[in-house]
Amino acid sequence: MNLSLYFKKFFSSNQASGIILIFCVLVSLLIANSSAGEGFQNFLDKEVGTHLFHLTYPVSIWINDGLMAVFFLLVGLEIKREMVEGELSSFKNASLPIFAAVGGMLVPAVIYTFFNSGTEYGSGWGIPMATDIAFSLAIISMLGKKIPNSIKIFLAALAIVDDLGAILVIAVFYTEQIHWTYLLLSFGTAALLFLLNFLKVTRLIFYIIPGLFLWYFLHHSGIHATIAGVLLAFSIPTNVSTVEISPLEKLEHSLHFPVSFLIMPIFALTNTNIAFTSEMVAGVTSTLGLGIICGLVLGKLVGINLFSFIAIKLKLSSLPQNSTWTQMAGVGLLAGIGFTMSIFIALLSFKDDIPIQDEAKFAILIASFLAAVLGFIILSMSSKKDMNEIEN
Repeated sequence: MNLSLYFKKFFSSNQASGIILIFCVLVSLLIANSSAGEGFQNFLDKEVGTHLFHLTYPVSIWINDGLMAVFFLLVGLEIKREMVEGELSSFKNASLPIFAAVGGMLVPAVIYTFFNSGTEYGSGWGIPMATDIAFSLAIISMLGKKIPNSIKIFLAALAIVDDLGAILVIAVFYTEQIHWTYLLLSFGTAALLFLLNFLKVTRLIFYIIPGLFLWYFLHHSGIHATIAGVLLAFSIPTNVSTVEISPLEKLEHSLHFPVSFLIMPIFALTNTNIAFTSEMVAGVTSTLGLGIICGLVLGKLVGINLFSFIAIKLKLSSLPQNSTWTQMAGVGLLAGIGFTMSIFIALLSFKDDIPIQDEAKFAILIASFLAAVLGFIILSMSSKKDMNEIEN
């Protein structure tokens, strides 16, 4: 195969972004545990920017608050599109992933709190609530036609609702101090964006420029600046037409490649640079480690399937077409791949305690690995048998 065609095929595949993320995680761990680890950390701590508008921050802040705002812009665009024309466009279509996502957030948080209530780790209850869209979809896509497409759509919709919940958790519970002048400016800018939508302005530049100001105002208000990405996304016009491409779809298409193959790998590379220590490994069996691992692996599995079962028994929802409860269990496990989102919340939860951040990251890595492997095995082993049972 021609080399250029091979790379084109690879980067257009569903698995590509997940493979690159895994590679970046491994590279980051290798760097952190080598002689280059200290230099890499010094680079992340180096302040860059301009003092003119109070925009001088360490490289790590630019990545976590700046680049991740673009990631949340893409997530917001996906959420809005699903609400207008996709899996979330009607209660009948949206109810099961919504119920499942609620269970997948509440049960892990309860499990974590059970282990850590009243301890120095108590603020990390949001860590096991998150699902990493990129990794979970990359893993399930590797199964190809072994599982019904409805299961993949269900996981995607579940992950989108889950991300919306994580965004709300960040906005409400992980904001420390409010600067009201900047917050009012943020409200005014957001109102302008939605006014542009109401006036049917379709040129993206008229949204992007106010969006940059929205990020600046939110960042200085004390609310996490990544929320600007979601607000901007919800203001961008879309439609239900399958013929005419909307501004939202244009922007979403433009962002997929840089987010999947640049922003997320950079985030993974800079936020999993964990130098392993005996204390960190021992921390896996601490209440912090147990809360994260049990929350992500067991909590997601139980929460998603319990709330789905209740919704179906109450006739509010139905199983995805041609799917089984065994496959739902596999999906519940894949949703336990918290990784980038969980790490992001861990950084906010223990902002001033690097050792606890590293212990949390290590536990997240273990939990995400277990969830990915177990979910893949269950879906792979059950799919052929389950599909035969459906056909018969």
